[in-house]
Amino acid sequence: MLLPELEQGAATVVNLAQHMVNLKQRALDLAGSIPPEDRGFFTPSEDEQTRHLLISYWQSRNALFEVVSSLHHVDRFEVDDRPAALAIAYAGALVLVDVARFLRENFHHRPVVRGKLNEPEPHFGIPEGTYDFVQKSLTSPVHAWHLYHAMVYVRDNWRLLRQTGKTDPAFNVVLDLIHQLQLRLDVSVDSFVLARTRVRARSLRTRLTRDLLGRALYGLQKYVSAFMADKYVKFQHQPGLLPQIYSELEATLCPGDIIVVRKEHAFTNYFLPGYWPHAALYVGTLNQLVEMNVHQHENVREKWQTIEEADCERPHRVLEAMKDGVRVRSLSNPFRSDAVAIVRPQLPPSQVAEAIARGFFHMGKSYDFDFDFARSDRMVCTEVVYRSFEGIGGIAFELTRRAGRMTLSAEDLLKMAIDQNGFTVHAVYCPAKSDVVNYSDGAVSILAGTIGKKSVR
Repeated sequence: MLLPELEQGAATVVNLAQHMVNLKQRALDLAGSIPPEDRGFFTPSEDEQTRHLLISYWQSRNALFEVVSSLHHVDRFEVDDRPAALAIAYAGALVLVDVARFLRENFHHRPVVRGKLNEPEPHFGIPEGTYDFVQKSLTSPVHAWHLYHAMVYVRDNWRLLRQTGKTDPAFNVVLDLIHQLQLRLDVSVDSFVLARTRVRARSLRTRLTRDLLGRALYGLQKYVSAFMADKYVKFQHQPGLLPQIYSELEATLCPGDIIVVRKEHAFTNYFLPGYWPHAALYVGTLNQLVEMNVHQHENVREKWQTIEEADCERPHRVLEAMKDGVRVRSLSNPFRSDAVAIVRPQLPPSQVAEAIARGFFHMGKSYDFDFDFARSDRMVCTEVVYRSFEGIGGIAFELTRRAGRMTLSAEDLLKMAIDQNGFTVHAVYCPAKSDVVNYSDGAVSILAGTIGKKSVR
């Protein structure tokens, strides 16, 4: 069986591959129903639909990048797990190639549509010219050469990988995906030779001294880094709170708190509104859940064993929607960040318990890369908070229309807390951006490892 991290990576790649299939069909349907080339412009309705599709695509693309970049460090895994890690990362890269080629094949020859794909979206941090940047990277023979080694490794170890797939159905789907999409890579011998001539001889000799797995992983890393400018990502950066800050924040948490976080230089920061891109619902320890009688709630009883088994080594748990879906995770997951804000609901314990039990109802659902609050079968991180607390104790969220969808951002949650609208800002640790941390009177601030009162504008 696969390790939990690899299981989550495989599930993410498979879910995103299907989501990309749906996005491609929606794009074709939209392109077939509107005639922007005939009239030379998009109507406001067409513009809104197109922007929504693009945001969903960029978010999905970033999630795939994160999978590939996290798994290429296979020395973290035991030797027997490394081929599976490589295959999952390679499958994610193939999905990226497939969709980029789809865009090129269907829209590159249409100047009006191509112009729309290159437009910035300031609310989500999408810069101008993103489509051209992606296509330039896609058609580079050097980038194809980087992926060539991963292709060769998977081909030479296909029988071994299929043996792993026999004991893990999810991984077998990943292999099916590779088999289906590998032709989209289109790495010919000629392009491989051309690419080699464009790499410095010294660097090339260094790379060729690696074993096949090492070259395959190096190629995947270079492929991913080539798609993201340095201003977006720093691969060396390892987000995480200092031990003292971690301990102080952990000690101040109460069940029902909302943890709003930011990782610097992370894929998931981009194409999301605001400085604070992510939120998780803190549900407490198992003992606290039992004391609140949450474990006996009808939403929770059948899921209690799964909740108990989630990261048994760490007692503090969150309910969190990430790219692999809505799961119970340990506190170390959201605390693997560079900045943290704790938002506390202004509710009595009984209503907090009801909100947490509501949240557990959504455990196991897929992540919603469409950011569509109108449907509840898939969820983004803030939607877990929204569907847990909406209507309890008079709490009402004001959704904001962004790119054609009603949304609730993590910064919207912070604004509610600053305005003391159902929530309060309980604690903040944000060493890198003191200019973005403003608090109302009475909020607790954790800065440089000390807890103290901050006066806020």
